[in-house]
Amino acid sequence: MDVLHLRGPVLVGPDDVRPEAWAVGGRLTLTRPAASADAVLDGWVLPGLVDAHCHVGLGPEGAVDAATAEAQATTDRDAGALLLRDAGSAADTRWVDDRDDLPVIVRAGRHLARPRRYLRGYAEEVEPDGLAEAVRRQAARGDGWVKLVGDWLDRDLGDLAPCWPLDALRAAVAAAHDAGARVTAHCFSEVALPDLLAAGLDGVEHATGMGAGTIPALAQQGVAVVPTLVNIETFPGIADRAEAKFPVYAAHMRALHAGRRAAVRDAHDAGVRLYAGTDAGGTIAHGRVADEVAELVRAGLPPVAAVDAACWGARAWLGRPGLQEGAPADLVVCRDDPRRDVRALASPARVVLRGRVVA
Repeated sequence: MDVLHLRGPVLVGPDDVRPEAWAVGGRLTLTRPAASADAVLDGWVLPGLVDAHCHVGLGPEGAVDAATAEAQATTDRDAGALLLRDAGSAADTRWVDDRDDLPVIVRAGRHLARPRRYLRGYAEEVEPDGLAEAVRRQAARGDGWVKLVGDWLDRDLGDLAPCWPLDALRAAVAAAHDAGARVTAHCFSEVALPDLLAAGLDGVEHATGMGAGTIPALAQQGVAVVPTLVNIETFPGIADRAEAKFPVYAAHMRALHAGRRAAVRDAHDAGVRLYAGTDAGGTIAHGRVADEVAELVRAGLPPVAAVDAACWGARAWLGRPGLQEGAPADLVVCRDDPRRDVRALASPARVVLRGRVVA
């Protein structure tokens, strides 16, 4: 049985530091085993990182083949992201579950969108009267999550607009909860958030439009937000491409980009639960979880809170263990303490998956 000695500090939690730990047969223990170590790793040890908004199996045109999906997952793994919350994919990636060399994926099924109100080839497209039934289908396809497209460009209006009436949202959230799934929603704008909150959803992706009118409700209702700041960096380019045909939309996207960091800072200060997600897949490169953590710091989060958003806190939110006795030995070894300087996450010394050094 392989034994790996982790000569810490071992960050069991943001404030729980142990001197050492071991991986024995792919499982973590904080008690010295009887067997001698086969290898020793020195450095700051923390649980494998979480990319809380990721799309394995998704490319610019929709679903990709298995080889491309494997390369995406491997890139995330080598960057230290060993738990991926796949926030919607047109591809079936269940085969990844049988691979002990790839990250764990928590799926949300396929995006649910209104016809002609989202990216072509990405979503199951339904009208409002079919949303609740579609939610039931995707809840069965996912791992406890369902993803709605809450707003998108309305070409007749020329700006972002909600995709669903409130009664359809309420029925959809109830259907998901009845199926034991949580509901999250893509939402860029200010205007879609009130109805999403009134419907009782569990999470919001992007949430660039959150502000004084909605941040208190996000905090009070315990709604998790994944800001995807890496993705929001693309807004000026989107605005430039839309300017000629949709100038109001273009101006709106630029304004949301300009206010992105203040929105995240205000949400954090109000106690909203924030988690790190890159929106990798589609047009965003995989393996950028450290960039997202750095963006959270730029938005005003203390470094330890930004790391928590991609580590201990994110794992607890998804119901997955960290560095706990008997848990899978999925961990990252850094040369320096990432709680003091998150740049330590950008170049981990080692990545260990199920007790084996993989990167």
